[in-house]
Amino acid sequence: MNSRPPVIFRLTEADLDFLVAAAAPEVRDQAGLRRLIRTDEDFRNSFLEEKSVLKKVLSDEEACLKISPRLYFEILLRQTRRELETTQYTVERTGTQKVAVFDAREVLDLLSRPEMLAYLAHMLSTFTRLESYSLAVRVGRGSWRKIRFNDLDIDSLICCSEWVEEDYRLGFFKRIADICLFILGLFPDFVRAQHRYPFSGELRPQLPGRARRTLTDYEEEGKRFYQLAAEHPAASSLKLSGIFELLYGRFHVAPKPLNFMAEHYLHYQRRHLFGVYLH
Repeated sequence: MNSRPPVIFRLTEADLDFLVAAAAPEVRDQAGLRRLIRTDEDFRNSFLEEKSVLKKVLSDEEACLKISPRLYFEILLRQTRRELETTQYTVERTGTQKVAVFDAREVLDLLSRPEMLAYLAHMLSTFTRLESYSLAVRVGRGSWRKIRFNDLDIDSLICCSEWVEEDYRLGFFKRIADICLFILGLFPDFVRAQHRYPFSGELRPQLPGRARRTLTDYEEEGKRFYQLAAEHPAASSLKLSGIFELLYGRFHVAPKPLNFMAEHYLHYQRRHLFGVYLH
């Protein structure tokens, strides 16, 4: 499991083509502009926040295919941050009702940290393509067990994190926590639908042999595994312990910028980008 931190400056040639065409097609020295975007972090960040860049991302239905997923989500998260600067509350759903919660300042504080915004954009990009694994673990002297799983399968990942050696656990802890944040941020309605029928609100019958988590379950698991990730010795050397600690301490609001982004900018594209994996 990959536990390396995101690299802020990694823009592809296609990313640069898209950005320059969207915000500065008239510039003659495009090679110099591309070099400046690559090397000057402040300039790069301000360029990504140009209104013309956001307009191009939102109007082009194939934008998510033309640029890297990480850049796509970074642009949307930056716009989410700007929107949160002008509001006092976020919206939570309780059953069929929506409730205003005056915590926008806390959500904005989280998203205003450059390392957190980069982490969230990178994390979301990892869910656009899932990987399947086959892992052999020792279960006794001369006895091995093969575990097959994909990296959206929380139960298998938890099982693997208990069997693998300590050096390899950080990647599993991180992924489990990221899944919880991803589900709560992008697909809370999916979790609700597992428990209640959408229109009547009545409880669905429990299917035998199939685990079913509530929103609270995902929150508790997310906090637990971000804490385990923060405490892992390798997190500090990878410069991730601070991010994990922050996500553990602020997990009650961490999904909210993703909620906002999904509701205002992704709409049906959630299913196009990720939804095929939810069933």
